[in-house]
Amino acid sequence: MNSAMTYGSIEMLPLPASRIVFGTAIGPMTSGGNADALLDGAAERGINFFDCARSYGRAEEVLGGWIRRRRNREKVIVLTKCGDIRDGVVKVNRQVIREQLETSLKTLQTDYIDIFLLHRDDPETPVSEIMETLYEAKRQEKIRLFGVSNWTVNRIREGNLYALQNRIEDFSVSSPNYGLALQMEDLWGGGCVSIAGPEHREDREWYAATHMPVVAYSSLGRGFFSGKFRSDDPEGARRVLDSYAQKGYLYPENLQRLKRAEEMAQRKGLTVPEIAMRYVFASPMNLFAVVSTTNPERLDMHIEAAANPLTAAEAKWLEEGDTQDV
Repeated sequence: MNSAMTYGSIEMLPLPASRIVFGTAIGPMTSGGNADALLDGAAERGINFFDCARSYGRAEEVLGGWIRRRRNREKVIVLTKCGDIRDGVVKVNRQVIREQLETSLKTLQTDYIDIFLLHRDDPETPVSEIMETLYEAKRQEKIRLFGVSNWTVNRIREGNLYALQNRIEDFSVSSPNYGLALQMEDLWGGGCVSIAGPEHREDREWYAATHMPVVAYSSLGRGFFSGKFRSDDPEGARRVLDSYAQKGYLYPENLQRLKRAEEMAQRKGLTVPEIAMRYVFASPMNLFAVVSTTNPERLDMHIEAAANPLTAAEAKWLEEGDTQDV
C-alpha cells in the first residue's frame, strides 16, 4: 500500500479501503477503451477502491478486464450499482436487482461483488422486498455487503429497522452527494440526494454517530471547485461547467463559498480544489470520496487532501464566513 494513502475500515470487508475511490464514469471506460495505464496509475498510488455502475456504459467491462489481466481480484474493492432510471422514473425491485446483479457479475468477470448498491430509491417498492432480495444475494455469496446510493436517511432507517426486526443483514454503505458545493437541483433526475448544507446537518450527525461508511460523489461539485474559473466570473463558469453542473451548482450561494475557498487557498498557498477536497475530509463521518480523472497524476492532490483535512473551524468558515481569522 502507498504510505501516503489513508485508509478506512468498512465492516465485513477483508481489506482496509482507500479513502480516495476511483470513479469509473469517465470516457475511456464508459466507451469501452483500454484503461489499464490509468487504473495501474491509481493502484500504484494506493487506491484499491473502485466505484462503478450498470449505467456507466462499458465501465464494468473495462474494470473487470483490468482486474483479470492484473490478477488482483483479492487486492481490490469493487463497488457497483443497479437500478433502471428511464425518463426520470426509477425502477428498483426484486426482478431488477436479480437481473442486474447477474449481469454485473458476468461483465466484471467475477464471482462476487464487494459492495452492491441501489443507484436510486424506488418508493413504489417496499423495503421488505428490497432487503430480502439483497440479503438473499449475500447468503448466496454473490455480494459481500449491500447498501444504497441517493437514499434519504429516513428511508435507510426504514430498511434497517425491517432488517433488525427480521434478523437479516441491513444496509452497510451509503453513497450520497457531499462536498462544499450545495446541490441546489437534482442533476440527473430520479431523486439525487445530497447531505451537504445546513439543512442536512442532522443527516450528517446520524452518519457520524452510526459510523456508516459514506461514499461521497461529486465532492468538487462536478468541476465547480476545479479552480478553472473565478467566483466573480459566472460567465466563465458557464464556459467551464457542463449543463448538469450548471443545473445543480451554479448559484449565488455556491459562488460565495467559492470566493471563501479562493481566499483560504491564497492564505495557505494551496489551490481551490485542494481546499475543497480538504474540506470534505474535515467531516467526522466515515467518509470515502469518489474521484474521476483521466490523468492519474491528478490523484496525488486528492490523496494529499485526505491525509491533511481542514480543521473544523476552517470548514465552518468556508460554509458560513465570519470575521474570525482561520
